[in-house]
Amino acid sequence: MPLPTVAIIGRPNVGKSTLFNRLVGKRLALVDDQPGVTRDRREGEANLLGLEFRIFDTAGYEDEDAATLPGRMRQQTEAAVQDADVALFLVDARAGVTPLDEEIARWLRSTDRPIVLVANKAEGRAGETGVIEAMALGFGEPIQLSAEHGEGMADLFGALLPHVEREDEEEDPDNPNAPLKLAIVGRPNAGKSTLVNRLLGEDRMITGPEAGITRDSISVDWEWEDFDGNKRPVRLIDTAGMRKKAKVEEKLEKLSVMDTLRAIDFAEVVVLLLDATRGLEVQDLKIADRVLQEGRALIIVLNKWDVAENASSLFNGVKGALDEGLAQVKGVPLLTVSAVTGKGLDTMIDVAFKTRDAWSRRVSTGQLNRWFERAIEANPPPAPGGKRIKPRYVTQNKTRPPTFVLFGTRVDLLPTSYQRYLINGLRKEFDFGAVPVRLNLRAPKNPFDREKG
Repeated sequence: MPLPTVAIIGRPNVGKSTLFNRLVGKRLALVDDQPGVTRDRREGEANLLGLEFRIFDTAGYEDEDAATLPGRMRQQTEAAVQDADVALFLVDARAGVTPLDEEIARWLRSTDRPIVLVANKAEGRAGETGVIEAMALGFGEPIQLSAEHGEGMADLFGALLPHVEREDEEEDPDNPNAPLKLAIVGRPNAGKSTLVNRLLGEDRMITGPEAGITRDSISVDWEWEDFDGNKRPVRLIDTAGMRKKAKVEEKLEKLSVMDTLRAIDFAEVVVLLLDATRGLEVQDLKIADRVLQEGRALIIVLNKWDVAENASSLFNGVKGALDEGLAQVKGVPLLTVSAVTGKGLDTMIDVAFKTRDAWSRRVSTGQLNRWFERAIEANPPPAPGGKRIKPRYVTQNKTRPPTFVLFGTRVDLLPTSYQRYLINGLRKEFDFGAVPVRLNLRAPKNPFDREKG
């Protein structure tokens, strides 16, 4: 589906090209104090806090005969508005509303396009009068911003959101048929190579009772047949065992640990294999924590389940220790397998694919903010020191792992407990499960926002 389109409209020298450059992230449009620098429509792909759209920078709208150059430029501008999903009407807050601004406003009111009024150059007190004058143009209260300094972008995001949001943003940005990059990690002798051999149906890895036989990470391409009979490509990465630092004495073993860390970086989903006959050790938690810190999806698998004693109490004990030791992510999948007999391996791969789906999931900005409004209403943020925190919008700016940015006044003062409330709400609402979810806070200092308390 093509991207929605936004046209920037206004008389000459109100900062249209500066805003265009700000939104596309590069200097595609020439900027100069001389009016009329832009003569043709320029277009580019814009990204505003996660909203993606095509944007048109138009020539300054002038009242000239259509046969003249300024008149032809005006015709290009009018065509851009008709082609756009929404138009940004810029006025210069410092210069105030001019007769040409009023003429443009009359013309825009005669079109059937949605119009967002923007008072540019509104930083400081010099723009206050112009902002008040702009309210009389008939498009409601203007969005106050400074295109040059990047201030007021969160408010512009909110104004554009209803017009440029596309619900199809949920689709996985990556090819779902791409191989699942699955790393098998764990302490030495947990059965990693035996497990890989069992999956492949052949002895591709050297195995034996001696700990640390595998020295290098080995990547093997393979196809798994899922429960519906479909062939799913997998890239298996078998790694050297990770021991406690005190025991990493040989240079070769140090290189093996580094190789395992590189494998974690390369992987999408990491299986941390535990030896069920030995249970969970501190080193296992350190490996798990490293995987999550790197933003990878994690599955924990108890191997040698066919010879485990007191299986039920062992499972519950490991689960409880994981919930306590991995406080940043609750409910990491805990599975049981036997690499020797093959029992549970199909379930492990199935869970790995589903976990990757959650790790790669993108939620549309519209869905996010509908959830966000409910979450804020149900549990308003605190007011530390009597200062009101006003969250405004949330957007997803990355997947793999899912990463969100929260914009608003003083959101950088949100306590950790409230951030955790929001993250847990995201997990539950959008079915992220136990993959890492990150929330970044952005409270831009706005020189024309003088709200107190």
